[in-house]
Amino acid sequence: MSRWTLLRVRLCVPMAIVLAGACGGGPDQPAGSAAPAASGAAAPTDTADGPGIVAGTITFEGTPPPVRPLRMDSDPLCVPGPGAVSELLVVGPDHGLKNVFVYVKDGLGARTYATPATPVLLDQKGCQYLPHVVGVQVGQTIKISNSDALVHNVHAVPSVNREFNFGQPATVPPVPRVFDRPEIGVPIRCDVHGWMNAYANVVPHPFFAVTREDGRFEIKGLPPGSYTIEVWHEQLGTQSQSITVDGSAPAKMTATFKGGPP
Repeated sequence: MSRWTLLRVRLCVPMAIVLAGACGGGPDQPAGSAAPAASGAAAPTDTADGPGIVAGTITFEGTPPPVRPLRMDSDPLCVPGPGAVSELLVVGPDHGLKNVFVYVKDGLGARTYATPATPVLLDQKGCQYLPHVVGVQVGQTIKISNSDALVHNVHAVPSVNREFNFGQPATVPPVPRVFDRPEIGVPIRCDVHGWMNAYANVVPHPFFAVTREDGRFEIKGLPPGSYTIEVWHEQLGTQSQSITVDGSAPAKMTATFKGGPP
């Protein structure tokens, strides 16, 4: 081998490694996962088994928007199910608001909680993300599945966590990903199918919930105390309330988002 050929090999091999690492990591690579937690992170000191409960309903005031079926005709392989409608703003018969993330924003002080071993599941089915809004604890694994018989793309676009972006064929196992910092409203989208989107909400404790079809939620296991509870909706924004929990009975909470005509 000539000296020139040897020099080319030495230059090109490191460059190839750098370019490969810049592509973001596929399903079997950890490049899109969160960085390992710092060794000096506080050890968990508390458990979510307190007597306190916060329960309530989030409602929508105004004229509910019409149900909008999702248009998927750009991909003939997408077979929409009966619930293939836009989840941007879902209002129930009694004006309950679905897909609102409710969590303890302040009041836990220096308490720390262990990361759950059970993963949060996020599926791609009928060319939709299911569920549309998820809550996850810092460091907890999200397992992302593809139940469709076609290729999807999973692209998380956080502000403070690490971005990930990978293709996911139908035949691969669920792909684990982790967020290592608190962040509300992390968009997750499919760059192949523009209508597919979901949101991950990352908090450092287990006290959160997502409202159901009727707008109801329940957060259990809180120690007695005073808390700031925040509610977040992808289109309508956020609201906060001060709630006192004494453990003798559930603390009741209601919040209303106002909207105009569709």
